[in-house]
Amino acid sequence: MRTRVGADSARRSGRGRAVAVLVLVALGAVIPLLGPSAALRGTGEADAPGSGGIGLLRAVLFAALSIPVGELFVRRLARSVPGALPAVPRSWSTVANSVGFVAALGLASVVATGNLVPGSLADIDVGGLYDSRDGKLALLEVNAFLAAALCAASGRPGTQVWPLAAVMVAEALRAHPATEYSPLIGSGLTLVHLVCASLWVGGLLHALRTLRLWQGAEAGAALLGRYARVAAVLLVAVTATGVCSSLRRMPPETIVEQLTDTAYGRVLLAKVILMAGVAVLALWARIRLARARDPLTACSPARAEVYALGVVVAVSGLLTALPVPIRW
Repeated sequence: MRTRVGADSARRSGRGRAVAVLVLVALGAVIPLLGPSAALRGTGEADAPGSGGIGLLRAVLFAALSIPVGELFVRRLARSVPGALPAVPRSWSTVANSVGFVAALGLASVVATGNLVPGSLADIDVGGLYDSRDGKLALLEVNAFLAAALCAASGRPGTQVWPLAAVMVAEALRAHPATEYSPLIGSGLTLVHLVCASLWVGGLLHALRTLRLWQGAEAGAALLGRYARVAAVLLVAVTATGVCSSLRRMPPETIVEQLTDTAYGRVLLAKVILMAGVAVLALWARIRLARARDPLTACSPARAEVYALGVVVAVSGLLTALPVPIRW
């Protein structure tokens, strides 16, 4: 009887997680697709062609980047845990990098048509990508994701760290054009922000997958504890770089006005509120980990944290597709 009850409970739990993932995926697609028109309403700012699709592709690219980065990070942590079980979750890196390749290819096609959505293959000028800075960076991301997918599928998946690093550098440079004031400072802030966010999001996802496979082993609590200590530093770094980047784009004396009167500011405000919720969930998980009789009860708020971070990734993709309020 107990076995049957346990099996029924596990089955219901599995269905609940599947429904939550489906809802998260749907929400992740709706936010960048429909977000631009909602954020721009009443601001007087023009909506760039294809901003919804571009925002969705950016969100997919960010999510695809975080999965292999998080896997590499947590697998390294797991090897240092005393009594760690040899079982490891099946790698999602090859699939994630392949999805990232498709997203990067889609973004490159937009750049190849003069930042317009191509109506047909004839509109795409592939050779023109080599003539502009944005085109070269788009090509770098496409090739880097392809190389990362091949590395992940090879016998030495650790080598994918180098093409993944190239994607991050390219994204940081793309976000800050040469015409911007102190573009290298902005690119440096974006690079740190992207690295820390990828480690945090992807690392938490892979840590929870590992704990589920280890099925309550004592090493699971140790792994979660080690991840939590690093994640606290990552949260501080993500917050600090995000604040600094926002202040560079919105001078302090205009922040309150721009948070309500510009599309970029509105979405940024939504992201800040979401991040505050994520921080509360993270703190709840850390408290349970430290004080609960069973430290693995921290997995419940940690799962909610992953779902919330997924929404944050979608909002981040939307943010990159909106007009920056500052005038350089």
